[in-house]
Amino acid sequence: MMGPVLAACLLIILSTAWISQANEALCKKDGGVCSCNNNKNSVDCSGKMLTAIPSNIPVETTELRLGLNSLSKLSPTAFHNLKELTYLNLDSNQLQTLPEGVFDQLVELDELYLNRNQLKSLPPRVFDSLTKLTYLSLGSNQLQSLPEGVFDKLTQLKTLDLQTNQLRRVPEEAFDSLVQISEVQLYDNPWDCSCRDILYLRNWIREKQGNVSNIEAAECAVDNKAVLEITEKDAASDCVSPNTTTAIPIGTMTPASVIYDDIHEIKVPQENFQKFLGYQEPDHLPTQPQCLMSISGYLGLMMSLMLTSAAILYVFHFLKKA
Repeated sequence: MMGPVLAACLLIILSTAWISQANEALCKKDGGVCSCNNNKNSVDCSGKMLTAIPSNIPVETTELRLGLNSLSKLSPTAFHNLKELTYLNLDSNQLQTLPEGVFDQLVELDELYLNRNQLKSLPPRVFDSLTKLTYLSLGSNQLQSLPEGVFDKLTQLKTLDLQTNQLRRVPEEAFDSLVQISEVQLYDNPWDCSCRDILYLRNWIREKQGNVSNIEAAECAVDNKAVLEITEKDAASDCVSPNTTTAIPIGTMTPASVIYDDIHEIKVPQENFQKFLGYQEPDHLPTQPQCLMSISGYLGLMMSLMLTSAAILYVFHFLKKA
């Protein structure tokens, strides 16, 4: 009766191996598209044409790089299992909005990169849980305004990048909680120096001048006059809704991503395909790296099934003899 026991053990081992392969195909060594450094708990998925965040990122990951991809939206729970993250890079994607609560579980986060996306606005209190954050990059987006109190909890922040956006003002007391701040990038924004509420920014720049780097580079949109030099007479207008005015266009060329977004996506049945890949958003067509990962995974699956079938036949053969 030793034969059937050995066959049953083989069946269990093969089944376990198949499940492991299906769940862990994230890193290149396992047939995935990302590079993993297990010693440093680092996962690098940069530049892989990803349209969705892999759902099987190890929970112990501390550094996650997702830049230079094609991410256009995030699930509100995209990072809720990654509570150990200290570094998150999402730069150079196609994000136009951030869902509320998307960063709520990242209480250990130290650096957050959101630059070079297409962000037009931020949800209220989106950074409230990031009380250990020291570096925040929001540069080269299309932000037209900032929510009231959006930086209020970032008392450890040292660097804030807001350059090259469409900001015309900041809310009253917007920077007052940034007690550790040492650098703020404010240049290449169309600051509206005709409105009275620009005086908060002017006063803050004057107060921090010499202690906070690069703030002097903020210039008025109309005459390129430095914001810190404007007078109460310059800012005499009582602008009721300064953020509803037409934003100054960044460039005259239409981004390729806008053209792409105008093309309706072709919907194809791919539920099983996405479940095997472990990706969160089934409404996107698979990218080339995902297809490669899928082919590799299915080849492994077919091999596992063949070996499993052989093991089952082996069991039946010995049971029949018994």
